[in-house]
Amino acid sequence: MKELSPNDRPREKLLVHGARALGDNELLALVLGSGCHQRGALTVANDLLAARGGLHGLVQAGCEDLGRVAGIGRARAAQIVAALELGRRTLVQRPRARLQLQSPQQAAAFLMPAYGGRAVEQLGVVLLDTKHRVLRTAVLTVGTLNSTSIEPRDIFREAALGGAAALVVFHNHPSGDPTPSPDDVEMTRRLVAAGVLMGIDVVDHIILGDVRYCSFKEMGQI
Repeated sequence: MKELSPNDRPREKLLVHGARALGDNELLALVLGSGCHQRGALTVANDLLAARGGLHGLVQAGCEDLGRVAGIGRARAAQIVAALELGRRTLVQRPRARLQLQSPQQAAAFLMPAYGGRAVEQLGVVLLDTKHRVLRTAVLTVGTLNSTSIEPRDIFREAALGGAAALVVFHNHPSGDPTPSPDDVEMTRRLVAAGVLMGIDVVDHIILGDVRYCSFKEMGQI
């Protein structure tokens, strides 16, 4: 970055104007720290963003994916993944008082930062007390790129062990499209029926995409 004027160098620009003044490529260049083989950090950052289709594509990338870009070795790939994970964790709500989920929008806002936009499908539950306050959240299964499988007994065993009075089931679609599949609809039907028998209310089943969600409660199917 020596060819840039001091005021245009990402580090100096951040110190003077703040992080919000920097573009995605400039922030990524600061994470990288330096370039390689006569290619500056900014050039490497631009190449990486182009390879992954922009900043959002980095979220789903692992170290091996990042390492395919010239100038990104294992150490730098690990730096990038760690930085993205730190950013993700700052979005996860950790209130002092237990969060109360009173609507599908609140449930989706609680879940999206931690579980939306994942490259692999995950299915889990949010365990709730009688006032729909969050007891804890648990991922029950991690599937392949496009599918996962779980039985109602696995979900309600977790709920019973956690002392839950109600629960929200959730899973993500790696495609980014939260539209329910026929299997999602059938699974939801079975879970609601099992909940009636178990005396544990299935409040909602939420499917998380990249930036959108689908709620079975909002669709009137729960």
